[in-house]
Formats: sequence, C-alpha cells, structure tokens
Amino acid sequence: MATFNQSDLPRLLRMYRRMVKIRVFEDNANELYLSAKMPGLTHMYSGQEAVAVGLCESLKSSDHITSTHRGHGHCIAKGAQLKPMFCELLGKAEGYCRGKGGSMHIADQDNGNLGANAIVGGSAGIATGAAFSAKFRGSDQVTVCFFGDGALGQGLLYEVMNMAALWSLPVIYACENNHYGEYTHVSEMAAGDLKARAEAFGIEAHTVDGQDVMAVCQLGESLVARTRKGGGPFFILLDTYRYHGHHVGDVNRAYYRSKDEEKHWKNERDPIIKLAEHMISNKWTTQTQLDAVASEIKAEAKAAVDYAISAPYPSGDEVGMHVYAAMQN
Repeated sequence: MATFNQSDLPRLLRMYRRMVKIRVFEDNANELYLSAKMPGLTHMYSGQEAVAVGLCESLKSSDHITSTHRGHGHCIAKGAQLKPMFCELLGKAEGYCRGKGGSMHIADQDNGNLGANAIVGGSAGIATGAAFSAKFRGSDQVTVCFFGDGALGQGLLYEVMNMAALWSLPVIYACENNHYGEYTHVSEMAAGDLKARAEAFGIEAHTVDGQDVMAVCQLGESLVARTRKGGGPFFILLDTYRYHGHHVGDVNRAYYRSKDEEKHWKNERDPIIKLAEHMISNKWTTQTQLDAVASEIKAEAKAAVDYAISAPYPSGDEVGMHVYAAMQN
C-alpha cells in the first residue's frame, strides 16, 4: 500500500465512493442487458476500478482522457453523471451523445473526456493529438490515454509513442493489463517485457499494482505533476483484472480461465475491499459508514436507471445531426 495518513481520509473516501459508483453502475448495466432493455453489447469494467479512479484523481477537469470499449469506469472517474450515462447506454436523447454513441463511444468533453473507442488502441492517436494541441497552445493540460494489453499488438500505439517521445508531449500512456485480450491470455499474444516496449522509444515506464488505488494515485500524482511541467511522455503498466467476460455475452469463461483464478482476484485482490480494509484497520472509518456510502450510491443508480428507461429516444429528424463538423469560415 502507498503511504497515506488520516489527513488523507477525505481523498480516500472520495476515491472509495468513485470506485463503488463504477461497480454499481456496471452491475446495473449488466442487469439491463440481461433483461433485454439495452441494445447491443457492452464491456464491463468491474475489477479494474482502481486504475481509472487512481489516475483521474490527479487530473483537472480541463485535462483530457481517452478511453476504450471498456470505458464506463474511465467516464465516471473523470466526472460523468449516472443519468446521462444510463441514457446513452439505452440510446436515449439525454445521453452524453444523445443516445447515438452507446456503450463504446461515450464522450463528455465538458469533463475532458474525449471519448471511448470500440477500436482496440484506436484512441491512442486521439490522446497524442490532444497532447500535441496542448503543447502547441502553450497549455499545461495533461492527457491520459487508457488502453488494454490487447492494444500492445496495434501499430498505431507505437507510431504515436514514437511521436510523443520525439516531441516531448504531455501524455501518459496507461496500459491496463487485465491479462486477457478477448479470450487469449497475454502470455500467448505479447512477447517479452511489456514495459520495455515503451522504453524502446526512450519513454520512462513504470509498473504498479492496478488493484491498489492508493499506489495508482501516488504514482499518477507524481507523473501528472512532471508531465504538466514538460516532463512527458510516460508509460504505466497496471496489473489488474476484469471480473466479467470479454463482453456481457461472454458467459463461457471456463474454457479460457479457471474459477480458482477468478476467486483469487475477487476475494484477495478486489480494489474496493483492499481500500476499505486499509481505512478500517487504521480506524479512519467504519464498515457501517462505508455501507452507508454504498447504499446511497445504489439508490442514486436505481433512480438513474428508472429515469433512463422512461426517457425519450432522439427524434428521426436528428439522423444527420452531429455527423459532420460545422464549416469554418
């Protein structure tokens, strides 16, 4: 565990709340899919909450993130609200993208979220472009690019890391190694030292326990501060785990990972439980207080789901809206 003390309790509780909010959101999203209320597929972030929350904790609202097809956690950690999130999943007009983006393409530019991307590694170019823009404009904005271990097989990632290193761009590449690219273990698809792939470009790379939100936050805080002062780019390899299958329809996980493996990560390395145990063992809070936080969030999520279910769909005359950018004179 990273070094925190009792004076950090408000911050720790804020991160705890955000992780619980992500977990509860995902539980509800899964239920919406199983009850046939949500169109299309979605990809759960449950188990990886400490990565998004720990890194976003050090960002300003004006800083940028880019996300993946497993992006609900990134969105919420960066400040997204549950009502428009659920509306977007259900294709409703009050969603972040007016119901047209769906689960894998949520963007919230008011909070610096440049969007999730269904293409593996697809947002790496967007993140690097945002970092280039910040440097060109003389802004101190930082961009965090979230992607999974599967993106390590995509050429785009290496092209933009090369450019970021050449131009010293203010971007942090955060690789969420949840050990599986769809149905294949990372050991069967990525050779060598994963961290060394960034180091080959002269990019300073770090490894951290992605289930320890305090360790992620502490490293993120240091790298964001250095990036803001012109020290980027950086690369972080975060060891984490997804609790669900590749997507909500992936119910036969037994043929590519064991029940014992899943139990180990859920029972011994759950990020929410780890933080709760740390705060309780130090007598900074109680289980009763944390249970109250969870109850409050569950009530908020239920209200948001009910709202989204009854919300209207976008009208047919919007079909051409937001397809093309407005012409500039």
